[in-house]
Amino acid sequence: MTTRSWLRNGVVGLLVLTGCGTGSPSGPAAPPGPLSLLDRAPVAAAEEIAASPTAAAIRERGQLLVGGELDLPLMSQRNPITGETVGFDATLGKLLAKYIIGEPNVKVVRSISETRESVLQTGTVDAVISTYTITPQRAEKISFAGPYLVSGQAIATLSTENKISTPADLAGKKVVAVSGTTSVDAIRQSAPGVQVTTFGAATECIQALEAGTAVAYVHDMTLLAGTAQLNDKIQIVSEPFTEEAYGIGIRHGDEAFKKFINDWLGKIQQSGLWGENWTDTLGQVVPGDPPQPPAIGSVPGS
Repeated sequence: MTTRSWLRNGVVGLLVLTGCGTGSPSGPAAPPGPLSLLDRAPVAAAEEIAASPTAAAIRERGQLLVGGELDLPLMSQRNPITGETVGFDATLGKLLAKYIIGEPNVKVVRSISETRESVLQTGTVDAVISTYTITPQRAEKISFAGPYLVSGQAIATLSTENKISTPADLAGKKVVAVSGTTSVDAIRQSAPGVQVTTFGAATECIQALEAGTAVAYVHDMTLLAGTAQLNDKIQIVSEPFTEEAYGIGIRHGDEAFKKFINDWLGKIQQSGLWGENWTDTLGQVVPGDPPQPPAIGSVPGS
């Protein structure tokens, strides 16, 4: 199976259609353009909000606090000029805010892999939407809604490398990965003797790879796809060698909010908004129709 075919069958999307008609000075106004994705997004009914104290508190505050990253192309990346955070995960956060508040008012609190549990436990954020792999171990500390996307670990190298194509090729070699992610254990299990150096952010891993500190960088395929799109020095050399489901992290034991989010996920999946998000983000790199979203509650820990 090719990398492209895997991405088509294993990941997720939203096409933001915007437009506004302007009337001619001498003629009738042009018909309005199509509504944007966020304009068409659902808003929770009063009784749905009332069923979740967390959702009610967020609506009262008027802003959703989301733990996420700001430098992950196609998933969650802040535009330095506009200040807007865009990507698949970023759009999910806006859709959830629209559902709770009535408008997509989101504050993204930068939360790297090592701090995702703590920002939920301390109440710094309401939810973490950040390529957060669901595991039973993590579910002992926080709760997961979803899953909303399925991906897997893959290997990236410099484009000049031609001897690495499988995890076995990394045995005994130096590899970089983001600390606190499932990438670390995944490559250690798949490549005996591999020497793994971890960094706090994906950008640091790329810098180390370009500097020759390691021969490969292991991370989630969706994230590597964004990196390779923007950096022609980087290539993806393997198929995913794991299968991992992403969930939305929330405070541990908040079953009412978990149900609230799962109901919302079902609505955006059925309405086609989920697929449009794929088209506008990951689908800009991978041709073809959006895949089917994963079944909610389908993996251990969800």
